[in-house]
Amino acid sequence: MSDLNETIDRLVRPIEDWPEPGVTFRDITPLLADPNALAAVIDGLVELAGSTGPIDAVLGIEARGFLFGPSIALRLGAGFVPVRKSGKLPSASLSTSYELEYGSAVLEMHVDALETGARVLVVDDVLATGGTMLAAADLVRQAGGTVAGNLVLIELLALGGQERLAPVGCASLRTY
Repeated sequence: MSDLNETIDRLVRPIEDWPEPGVTFRDITPLLADPNALAAVIDGLVELAGSTGPIDAVLGIEARGFLFGPSIALRLGAGFVPVRKSGKLPSASLSTSYELEYGSAVLEMHVDALETGARVLVVDDVLATGGTMLAAADLVRQAGGTVAGNLVLIELLALGGQERLAPVGCASLRTY
């Protein structure tokens, strides 16, 4: 795992004061451009997902959850469900609003995206305060499913997201 941590440290660049002062954005685009690093990250995320038990669907949060979610879903033999920002889905949708570190937003998911009782793995790139993951969990509950696990590439420990996601918690490949 130390080799993977070194790869993540090398290829995920911190961008200070973006999108606003005081926020450090974690830019994963250099990691995505390196096929060996991307493969290692997907392998690591799939390994972490193994502890969640059987999964019926992998839910990816727009936009960076879309980058990892489909590959993880394929490897787990599960379907992929996109969760989008407000107004982006073409069919009847469930919605929930939530607070971000620097504002508020709305997430939506098609009403028929999950079967009742589905066990869902929620995937995103970064866990900060946990607000986005909690919003995704609300959509899963509205659809009659259960969040079996949460999974991210990076967790920002100082922002306390892990505590907000108890008792399910969130697995991550790298913490800062």
